[in-house]
Amino acid sequence: MITGALRQTGRLFALAAEVSRAVFRRPFQFREFIEQFWFVASVTILPAALVSIPFGAVIALQVGSLTQQFGAQSFTGGASVLAVIQQASPLIVALLIAGAGGSAICADLGSRKIREELDAMEVMGVSPVQRLVVPRVLATMAVAVLLNGMVSVVGTLGGYFFNIVLQDGTPGAYLSSFSALAQLPDLYISELKALIFGFIAGIVAAYRGLNPRGGPKGVGDAVNQSVVITFLLLFFVNMVLTGLYLQIVPPKGG
Repeated sequence: MITGALRQTGRLFALAAEVSRAVFRRPFQFREFIEQFWFVASVTILPAALVSIPFGAVIALQVGSLTQQFGAQSFTGGASVLAVIQQASPLIVALLIAGAGGSAICADLGSRKIREELDAMEVMGVSPVQRLVVPRVLATMAVAVLLNGMVSVVGTLGGYFFNIVLQDGTPGAYLSSFSALAQLPDLYISELKALIFGFIAGIVAAYRGLNPRGGPKGVGDAVNQSVVITFLLLFFVNMVLTGLYLQIVPPKGG
């Protein structure tokens, strides 16, 4: 079991390296990229906007409750907005892309694999990775970066509304605490996380789609496995990136 897991991990990293090299090769499948970008965006943009509102509200309410216990209500805005931008927003985007777009990518590639379309492409000298995988991975990365900005804005507005309405906060204190605690690298790490998470979601979905087992039933199993594996990797990578960011970038005023 351990040997099999290590073998699968090595193949996953090998596919990631192959995709990274194939990005710079020509010809680039621009039309396929546009189609996949539009598809992934269309299935994730509305759920991302709807999910970001309660996420921002929950974070604002929880942080506001904690700050009231310590008598630091003036820092509610800054703490909740930073939590939304640095942590919640990239994870929301990545989970939705993996669950909606990634599962569709895995199912599409898996169905092509069991119909032997990918084998036929290889016989004709066409690389399935460059022709099919690269545009899909780039599409998930691009959508993740753009959706991350939208989710950050919507989540921040949701947290602002619930803090002002339900916790009797003041707009001035909310905004002043945000400007006092936030800094530009917070946005950079958020977009970097979204970019990396989109890459992981696309790579894992493509890998499981290229390696289904047992016919149509294997494609369904591969879709489920791709979502679970992506979720596990996202939380682990998020922990690593957050730890590195906190060690490298000092807090504002620190």
